Amino acid sequence: MHPVLKLVAQRLALGLLLLLAASALIFAGTMILPGDVAQSILGQSATPEALANLRAELGLNDPPVQRYFDWLLGAVQGDLGTALTNGRDIAESLSQRLSNTLFLAFWAAVISVPLAIFLGLIAVRYKDRWPDKLISAVTLASISIPEFLIGYLLMFFIAVQLGWAPSVAMIGEHMNLGQKLQSIALPVIVLTLVVLAHMMRMTRAAILNVMQSAYIETAELKGLSSFHVIYRHAFPNAIAPIVNVVMLNLAYLVVGVVVVEVVFVYPGMGQYLVDHVSKRDVPVVQACGLIFAAVYIGLNMIADIVSILANPRLRHPK
Repeated sequence: MHPVLKLVAQRLALGLLLLLAASALIFAGTMILPGDVAQSILGQSATPEALANLRAELGLNDPPVQRYFDWLLGAVQGDLGTALTNGRDIAESLSQRLSNTLFLAFWAAVISVPLAIFLGLIAVRYKDRWPDKLISAVTLASISIPEFLIGYLLMFFIAVQLGWAPSVAMIGEHMNLGQKLQSIALPVIVLTLVVLAHMMRMTRAAILNVMQSAYIETAELKGLSSFHVIYRHAFPNAIAPIVNVVMLNLAYLVVGVVVVEVVFVYPGMGQYLVDHVSKRDVPVVQACGLIFAAVYIGLNMIADIVSILANPRLRHPK
């Protein structure tokens, strides 16, 4: 087998094992929570007979290992169970929520990834000069402030004082693309500011590391401009670590939007998860946790595979 195919197969197998381990941790974590699920659903006035019947209906009397494998087998087949609070199918409820979260993450990525790479290239071109110091200072300041505080500040100044964008990011099927983009403008800005610093600084560090190579000195001695050397010669050879950090931040855009969605009351998976955590709806929490874990592991696996494919020593083995 070709070395690249072998490494890709190993990464895929490792990703599946990690997802299996994450599913076990999610299930165990929800099972050890204090309190009684049946009691929280029926309330304190429930009779012992009603509690016993509900426990039997929910399968709470079965051994934990059996309940885990039943849940895992159903999740593999696309059956995430039903919500305890409203009796609705979780997969059906999550489909629209996941679509909304991916829509928000997509537009945040469309802005943040090219901007981070561009700022990283500018920072390398003007290393230790005022553009580099200004970019580093602004990005570090943005990542040092909690995203909920950034969200409330933008909400106050841009939505309330200036009225340029709505303070509540509500979207629906009746809205066209322009209306949706206007509605999610503030959460997209918050997410962009949060992930921009990581990607920009990794781009800068990776390119500066490559700039110490001998072929870069050769390109400079040929009379090529600094930006041409950075863009055409240094950047392609620094793509592996840049892809890794980009994928990590894309995973954050999908998995870590819980706080932003709650702040802007955005109808995504994060808001859906928080609503059902407060109601102690265990099947919904398990389903959301499994989907978040799958997205995070999947994007990291893609980053590993891209890094492997970007390595010429693996693509062209001797």
